[in-house]
This record gives sequence, structure tokens and C-alpha cells, in this order.
Amino acid sequence: MLAQNKLGYKSDTWGALSSTLCLVHCVITPFLFIVQAGAHHSCAASPGWWSASDYIFLAIALLAVYHSAKNTQLNWMPLALYASWLFLALLIVGEGLHWIHINHAVIYLPAISLIVLHLYNREHSDC
Repeated sequence: MLAQNKLGYKSDTWGALSSTLCLVHCVITPFLFIVQAGAHHSCAASPGWWSASDYIFLAIALLAVYHSAKNTQLNWMPLALYASWLFLALLIVGEGLHWIHINHAVIYLPAISLIVLHLYNREHSDC
């Protein structure tokens, strides 16, 4: 059981870190496009790795959510983690495929909720 708790603790650390990096990525993206537009470049000219990083963060976050949800001592935590991740995934995929058009700041809500949930789980679990 101790190994599972350590894995859960580490997954919360990785989940909070991944969600924080995702949030930073989402915050600086509009500024990069503004700078790019000022340099007379098209937004479509953004590097492919920059767009792919959304999905990399999403995959890391899913792994962290899976392990944290599996190892938590809090009954409500798995639902909260999966709901936040699903909301984030729907926004990122929907926006990436142009299915939805949202204010970019809406993505901050599930990213921040994942950070808070992972940190809360890390501090309040019996690790």
C-alpha cells in the first residue's frame, strides 16, 4: 500500500506541474501571436511543436489523474479530477478542431482546478 501511496503522491506532483505548465502555455500563447503579428507573420506559422504541446500536457495530465484517482483516500477526488480533466480535454480538442470557439481564458478554469485538486489531494492524502 505504501508504494501505491508514493505513486499517488508523485502523480499529484506531476499532475500539478503538468497543469501549471499547461496554464503558462495557455497564458503566453496570445502574447506570442501578438508579437508574431507585429512581425508581419501569420498565426498559422506557429511551430507545430507549440500546438502539439497542448496534447502532450493533456496526456501527462490524464496519466496523473488516473494514478491520483486510483490512489486517493478522498472519495470525491476521482470524480473531481476526471471531470476537470474532461472539461480541459473538451476545450482543447474542440478548439483545436475548430468545433467550438471560446474565449481563450475559459481554458484557465479547468487547468487551475486540476492544479488545486492535485495539490489538495497531495496534502490531504495519507501518504
